[in-house]
Amino acid sequence: MKFENQYLTYEEYRFLGGKMEYTPFNLLEFEARRIIDGRTQERLKGIEEIPQEVKLCVNKMIDVISTYIYATTSHDVENKGNIASENIDGYSVSYVTTDQVLSNAQTIIKSKQTELEDIMFNYLIDCVVNGEHIMYNGVK
Repeated sequence: MKFENQYLTYEEYRFLGGKMEYTPFNLLEFEARRIIDGRTQERLKGIEEIPQEVKLCVNKMIDVISTYIYATTSHDVENKGNIASENIDGYSVSYVTTDQVLSNAQTIIKSKQTELEDIMFNYLIDCVVNGEHIMYNGVK
């Protein structure tokens, strides 16, 4: 799957110290981007150069979302990898799918919306694109 129009690329994420693998990063970046687009009335779509504040905001949102996912999962990621369940008698192993990761992320995001709103406010309140504050929701 190809991920396009990202506000934060995987290379930028790794440069900022991110440790997540490629696919989980891209799924969480997509979720963070959707949240930002909703809050900014899609003012960032189609611009050539994403402002640094937006990149840092996405990075922080990914860290927060991934922390919630890790804290709420019933699987010990460090010891089991992406194993969802095991059956000892017939020894079968099932693994967490990408759809399960994305579904879990969406559930967690909804429950932590206030914290994500605070992050967006702190990073984006003074961000201006094309002469307009991207968080502005008032009347002109």
